Amino acid sequence: MDNQFFEQIFCGNTIKQYCIFVVVILLGLLFKRLVSRFFSLALFKIFKKFAEDIRGETFVALLIRPIESFITFCTIYIAINNLTHPLNHVLWHRAKTKAAVTIGDFLDKIFLFLIILSIFWIILRIIDFIAFVLKHKASITNNKADDQLVPFLKELTKTLICFLGFFVLLGFVFEVNVLTLITGLGIGGIAIALAAKESLENLIGSFTIFLDKPFTVGDVVKVDGIEGTIEKVGFRSTWLISPDKTTIVIPNRAMIDGVLENVTLRNYRSVIFPIRINYETDSADNKEIIKAIGDFLTAHPDTKDGYATFDSFGDSALNIQVVYLVNNMDFNKYVRIKEEINFKLIDIVKLYRSDFAYPTQRSITDH
Repeated sequence: MDNQFFEQIFCGNTIKQYCIFVVVILLGLLFKRLVSRFFSLALFKIFKKFAEDIRGETFVALLIRPIESFITFCTIYIAINNLTHPLNHVLWHRAKTKAAVTIGDFLDKIFLFLIILSIFWIILRIIDFIAFVLKHKASITNNKADDQLVPFLKELTKTLICFLGFFVLLGFVFEVNVLTLITGLGIGGIAIALAAKESLENLIGSFTIFLDKPFTVGDVVKVDGIEGTIEKVGFRSTWLISPDKTTIVIPNRAMIDGVLENVTLRNYRSVIFPIRINYETDSADNKEIIKAIGDFLTAHPDTKDGYATFDSFGDSALNIQVVYLVNNMDFNKYVRIKEEINFKLIDIVKLYRSDFAYPTQRSITDH
């Protein structure tokens, strides 16, 4: 009786087929997290020696979602393939071979597409983990060049893997003869097909940056008037963090074609500005102010070659030029040193019975 019950047919499938479908789906959904974690930890053993300073949880966190997706797609595929109807329903016939294409064939292609995507997702996450380990190892060395190289190689490798995945999908899912396609296009054709002119120029720019080494990660640079700290160098663009913590993305081509100044390679930041004191200041007090400013800048531990000079007669003020170099290249410290000096200049001017001038106009009345 039991066998007869399970062999009853509803909508083209037996009760046994429906039961298998439900059981497979439930098992897949219930145990996908556990199975994903198991496979992640098993796979981590391959990288354990390479990543001896990294916890396995980091690897699991990266891989658990793509492996879950892979298991989910495989589970649903296996469950659906236990059904007969409506998978055998003909959708259309192939133009060349006249062979029938059923719903089952169409679903096979969809799931093959999703499974291949999930496999390449797993590969990309493994690359992310390898890059994470290399970046950690690079951070404990004194050489900044490897800090710059790791993100670049990560992006380049992931791009190549994406191209490989694209051609795998073309070959296995869409049944395109990839070798014939590549041969027919040629190298120039691929570049045109991918609209890669700018990308190629930026890629060449990235190689130029790595070969010439005009800067490394952490350097403060100015490019055509834009200043920032190098965050990373990718194969297409360079990321800068401006002094106000804004992220600036500049194409690598612009980095090598534009006027680039590596501020970090300078030993000092120069500061030049005028201060304007009123005409009521007598000559002796003016000289004392200039001398006091010069003495203060000379004695300051964070400045070099500082001095002040009586520069010119302004329309409404006596102009004193202040010049000095700041030893510290850190931007925040540089701003603080300037602020400290500016407050001191106010005290010096006030000390010698003078004051800062502001634009004034005097009218002359005829009597």
